[in-house]
Amino acid sequence: MRILVVEDERRLAENIARSMKEGAGYAIDLAGDGKEGLFMAESTAYDLILLDLMLPRMDGLKLLRRLRSGGATTPVLVLTAREEKDSIIALLNAGADDYLIKPFDLGELLARVKALIRRGKSQSLPVLSVADLEINTVERTVRRSGHPVKLTAMEYRVLEYLAHKPRAVVSKTELLEHLYDYNWEKFSNVIEVYISGLRRKLDSGEQPPLIHTLRGQGYTLRE
Repeated sequence: MRILVVEDERRLAENIARSMKEGAGYAIDLAGDGKEGLFMAESTAYDLILLDLMLPRMDGLKLLRRLRSGGATTPVLVLTAREEKDSIIALLNAGADDYLIKPFDLGELLARVKALIRRGKSQSLPVLSVADLEINTVERTVRRSGHPVKLTAMEYRVLEYLAHKPRAVVSKTELLEHLYDYNWEKFSNVIEVYISGLRRKLDSGEQPPLIHTLRGQGYTLRE
């Protein structure tokens, strides 16, 4: 998953990025002001945007309204120091999916982020299922036919992304963009390695394959 953090407090932004990377393995991009955040949000497909309200050059509320008026449906979680009821109503009416009052606990932030991403992928429960494959996105564990499957961190991230889009064809470029930050081009040759590892671990024995390659198009997770 790839997340954009729009926050001008550098230390806070870096702490959030570290928490998201270590706690869930997300790829994180940082923007330090509203105009930079808007440019990045409009030019890159993100799974979620963490948006501070008080930003230089363009405030968070204006940025949010610009995104929604342009048709963007990316989940947005707003970070705000304002607790007034009218301010919260304005946020929700502008298109915010959730909000968190500063100061906040990073553990709670991560839980909110995971819930919003599941909702954005039309998955209300933390366990994703495809055929006899089960992926627990909270515990980050995988089971097939009831048996645990041990994956590397990157293999898990590839599988989780495919599981959020079951039966859809996901291109190699899309996988790279959602697994890495702006430096994803230098990792362009590793997706095949992760897919090969996943097939070896998931399709052992007589179990039918779940990950399929469509030549020239990408990969799909299905029975």
